[in-house]
Amino acid sequence: MKTKIIYSLFYLLLVPVLSAAQTVVRMAEKPVDVVRWISTHFAHGTVPPFSFEYGGRHSSGFITRWKYRVDNLSSDNSRVIKRLYTYFDNATGLQVTCEVTAFTDYRAVEWMLRFCNTGQQNTPEIANVKVSDVTFNYRKAGDFTLHYPEGSHASKTDFSPHAKTLHTGDTFNMRPEGGRSSQMMMPFFNIESVNHQGVMAAIGWTGTWYARLRCVDARNISLFTGIERLKTYLYPQEKIRTSSVCLLFWQGKDRMIGHNMFRRFVLNHHTWKVNGRPTVYPVSTSFNYGDPAPCNEYTCLTDDYAIAMVKRYKQFKLIPEVFWLDAGWYKNAADVENHKSWGNTVGNWTVDSVRFPNGFRPIADEIHRVGAKFMVWFEPERVAKGSDWALQHPQWMLDIRGKQKQKERPIDDEHDSYLFNLGNPEACQWVSKYIGDFIEQNGIDYYRQDFNIEPEGFWQANDEPGRQGMCEIHYIEGLYGFWEYLLKRFPGLLIDNCASGGRRIDLETISRSAPMWRTDYNYGEPIGYQCHTYGLHQYLPLHGTGTVKEDKFTFRSSLGTSVVYNWKITQSDFNIYDMRERQAEFKEVRPYFYEDFYPLSEGEYINLTKDDVWLAYQLYRPSDDSGYVVAFRRKDNSNHNYTVKLRGLNAMKTYTLINKDTGRVEKKTGKELMDGLTLTLDVPQSSLLIKIQAE
Repeated sequence: MKTKIIYSLFYLLLVPVLSAAQTVVRMAEKPVDVVRWISTHFAHGTVPPFSFEYGGRHSSGFITRWKYRVDNLSSDNSRVIKRLYTYFDNATGLQVTCEVTAFTDYRAVEWMLRFCNTGQQNTPEIANVKVSDVTFNYRKAGDFTLHYPEGSHASKTDFSPHAKTLHTGDTFNMRPEGGRSSQMMMPFFNIESVNHQGVMAAIGWTGTWYARLRCVDARNISLFTGIERLKTYLYPQEKIRTSSVCLLFWQGKDRMIGHNMFRRFVLNHHTWKVNGRPTVYPVSTSFNYGDPAPCNEYTCLTDDYAIAMVKRYKQFKLIPEVFWLDAGWYKNAADVENHKSWGNTVGNWTVDSVRFPNGFRPIADEIHRVGAKFMVWFEPERVAKGSDWALQHPQWMLDIRGKQKQKERPIDDEHDSYLFNLGNPEACQWVSKYIGDFIEQNGIDYYRQDFNIEPEGFWQANDEPGRQGMCEIHYIEGLYGFWEYLLKRFPGLLIDNCASGGRRIDLETISRSAPMWRTDYNYGEPIGYQCHTYGLHQYLPLHGTGTVKEDKFTFRSSLGTSVVYNWKITQSDFNIYDMRERQAEFKEVRPYFYEDFYPLSEGEYINLTKDDVWLAYQLYRPSDDSGYVVAFRRKDNSNHNYTVKLRGLNAMKTYTLINKDTGRVEKKTGKELMDGLTLTLDVPQSSLLIKIQAE
């Protein structure tokens, strides 16, 4: 008895050490009740699961004494509970609100902070803001494993899955590079404990977010997230928002339970809805990328060529859901004699009147006649020096040199452009209407936004003294406002978010858009594309890439919820019948990418970019107990056979397996399939597709 009392006293003494500056979340063995979780951790008189410094003092020392209020917010979904918690400082007039949402169907909670100066004087300094400041406390001791994907940087390894074991005292820091939210590092990860439970975490901020994990000891791991450079005061009546954070609590022996819960959560609660249903991002095709030679992108495209291509796709019965016009359609982009190209003429956002004398309406009308949609590429945030926007609206341009007059830097790839200041309300309103009117006047259905510039340096150079991070915060607020304007004005609009290929993927962007071209890695190279699907699909269900050939190995490397057909249908070495077969196969397999995904390759974290491996994954649809196995034998692999263990099946059921290439049919129990299924490919650089259906 004395031993128990001593242990209890020791534990009680330990907890205040952990909770002095943060919330301790005790991870019980039963599933988390997220409504109760919110009520407990945001209760009156309790230090909430966020923190900040105000006037040099840590919020844990005063926030429980501030004026407190809680309001229930309306929700159109009975499984979504929203509350607004308000903390108010009578002395300075600073109001901190925390909008908290509980998703009872997925055991997920998320929140975001707003700081507002309601007073008549500048506030004291606000710094070291931790949007999440929590420690997860587990009953069973052991190491923690952090699962996380690599970000995008135009490499074979883009989105590669990684795992890091965290021991007592270990710290792991994450941040993106250059100010784009998924460049080099992704804001999605899974914290797994030895207790057969864990936390999927996601950050919403399309700028310089940060996440830091600290393994306190074998039972406690801390998570801190926020905006990296926020250290500022607020003017009277000024308000700002922070990044958002989402925590999804999962249980089970397989960490993919958490991943698949999160993917379904994203589809249901963080996917833009059209007519009340989550958006289906389309299968698209271009107007023969780069044609006619020697042009790049679409700098030599004309309206009659584009219309002819649409008719050609109709003739061959290859009509996609969307025709996609990418860069190079605007004024001066085709002026090669004066060294102009698609890249150094952004900011001239008027249609090239020589190549498109009637605008895009004739092209849009032809596309609509064949039953497809029309999507057009823009890059409004990067403005080339000397372009129309740069000359007409210099007051809205952010210069990398900052606001102070400095010697002009030499023009190069980094500094030959301005950043259009979306943080300026007047500029944001103007560009929103400009792009909106352009879309309406030209019959455009879907909007594609690229972003080929690193904004971090521009933001830093244009911060006012003593207001670090404010340029970035107001800029990102403007970006969200711009997108929301377009989505509200055009209820059927879809936004394709590119940013040099998948470098702006976070919880906020995926709520308004999707990356239909997820990486600028070597266009169409199949090995890299296989790896990208294998890594990114463990976290996100909606993303796409291109395919440039019609053979099975290359095409299957690009499978996903959407795809871009970059086939050259004007070239004689392309086979129309093969293209049709690939389209039919994609139509059959595509729905399975919307449900569960399991990586199957031996050793999930081996280097899967090499040419001597097998790569395999499983698509599984719990809704009807069916799925597919997709596998690739690379060119330098000498093994004809490869054994994988399927996951998520019912051990007692019998499943029919159909090889879609050979037609072979066999039956196995769920237990047999989870114990081991041998895949066979006799030829290197080949693929297989096996349909699985419960009887």
